[in-house]
Amino acid sequence: MKKRFAILLAMMMVLFSAVSLGDPAADVKAGEAMSHEELVEKALAETGNFIVYGNTSRISAAAEEFMTLYNIPTESNNMKDQEIYPKLRSESGSEAADMVMIQDGAQLTEAIEEGLVVNFVPAAVKDVLEEKDRQPALVHQFLNKLFVYNHLGENVPALRNVWELTAPEMKDRILFKNPENEQVNMNFLIMCTGDEWAAKLADAYRTWKGEEIDLGGYQNAGFKWVAEFLDNVSFGKSDTTIAEEVSQEEAAGKIGLFVLSKVRSSSVMTDNLTVAQYDASENGYTVEPFAGFMYPMYAMVNSRASRPYTAMLFIEYLMTQEGFRPWGKNIGSYSPNPEIKVNEGDLPVDVWKNTLVMEDPAFILENAGTADFILRHCQR
Repeated sequence: MKKRFAILLAMMMVLFSAVSLGDPAADVKAGEAMSHEELVEKALAETGNFIVYGNTSRISAAAEEFMTLYNIPTESNNMKDQEIYPKLRSESGSEAADMVMIQDGAQLTEAIEEGLVVNFVPAAVKDVLEEKDRQPALVHQFLNKLFVYNHLGENVPALRNVWELTAPEMKDRILFKNPENEQVNMNFLIMCTGDEWAAKLADAYRTWKGEEIDLGGYQNAGFKWVAEFLDNVSFGKSDTTIAEEVSQEEAAGKIGLFVLSKVRSSSVMTDNLTVAQYDASENGYTVEPFAGFMYPMYAMVNSRASRPYTAMLFIEYLMTQEGFRPWGKNIGSYSPNPEIKVNEGDLPVDVWKNTLVMEDPAFILENAGTADFILRHCQR
């Protein structure tokens, strides 16, 4: 009798452990086949606070609206990538995040392979998203960093070719956040050294100078442009402060490469600024070979989530017009969901994809060593 009781007790402990810990990866697989109503039912059956980490300040507004809509206690935390990944590795149980919004596709790819996060694609949007925007990680939005210049005074850059930024007269007139402290900036520069963009930069040089490029010992035109661009850059503290500084009257003739959405800040004097790609589109010319770069922000389920179905419901919500509202109310954020239109006055996401350097996580991982070359040109 005692032996039978002991066996029963052991079975109950195993069952309790499975129920309490769960298996978010299996839950996600099941969740992808569920309707909205089924996700809601499963989410409301979960207990405890729903915890969100996000590398975007607007995650709090979205989380609050979600909490009000479903009456689910929600805690949101705005963090940087370098803070989020260590937390995903160290936290577990009810203290761990259930869902994360994060950038840097290269590092995210490693996190997926490591099993830190699980990709969930809501059934409601599966058929409207492009394959590359839902696998191996769901893109919640695209963000762009653009060349924006102060058009005051006589010394206006009026950018038409990125090689103009390497000219001696542009020394310290370009503001950019140090790629040592901003991984997406590093990723952009690594992308520029690849064969595709190096070839385009070589063509752009020919257009600019009317002659073939002399690499001068550089591996290709991409490495040469990156080195000479960085040699002219004055590093700013943040994209917000860069936008503010470039917009000041005393900054006439300066140019910044920063997140477009930063122009929404009341401290930025937008009347003094021209976005290079806006000017190009309006006047029918092209900034050769790119007018900035674009990168995704991803929405993922934490593999240690204690409320995995709530995480899935929140991700589904974020992919709707209502859930995207905290970002979509201003220019500079673009949903991969074609049913969510861009903000009035902005350009369609397809235009940006064709005029900007797009992040390729696989290429960045394969060429991570290029960062050493880039950092050497940042240490002046």
